[in-house]
Amino acid sequence: MKKFALLLISIGFVFLCFGGYQWYTTEKQQEASLTKAKDLVKQPNSSTTSLEKDNIKKAFTPAKGETAGILHIPKLEADLPIVEGTDEDELEKGVGHYEGTAYPKQKDQIVLSGHRDTVFRRMGELTVGDHLTIQVPYGDFTYRITDTKVVDADNRSIIMSTAPKEVLTLTTCYPFSYVGNAPDRYIITAIPINN
Repeated sequence: MKKFALLLISIGFVFLCFGGYQWYTTEKQQEASLTKAKDLVKQPNSSTTSLEKDNIKKAFTPAKGETAGILHIPKLEADLPIVEGTDEDELEKGVGHYEGTAYPKQKDQIVLSGHRDTVFRRMGELTVGDHLTIQVPYGDFTYRITDTKVVDADNRSIIMSTAPKEVLTLTTCYPFSYVGNAPDRYIITAIPINN
């Protein structure tokens, strides 16, 4: 019986070490992405003309895995790096920008996704009326949350063109405290304000 107990303790210790290692590496990758993002979104100097900013906006299409900007959430006092793509490699670095969707001022849906146990662990604290800001090389753009809802994990109707209307959609797994592959998705919808 003692051997069995020692075996269970050993297995638990291995899982604990593995989980700790994964948490540590994810935190380090997110810190590195945030540092890159802060350098990327530094305010353009005063000599950058409106026409130059407009050209940057139109041409802004980061490559997969590339740092694209920052998602600032005032209520949570959080600055989260935005990385192009939503595969595991990208989501370990920060908030993933769903490929093929827009960026601010590109007049279509912007979709950002993140893990519920890392970057989006506190998303359930946000409510209708809260603000979100996306910072990219061509400016800062603020959005007001208009809706939150839970949908089935297989529901693909959330990601769709909203052109010419700009809509920001945040997605994460739900329930937040679920262990394993969560059956649902938590969706936040926000619209631009004073941009």
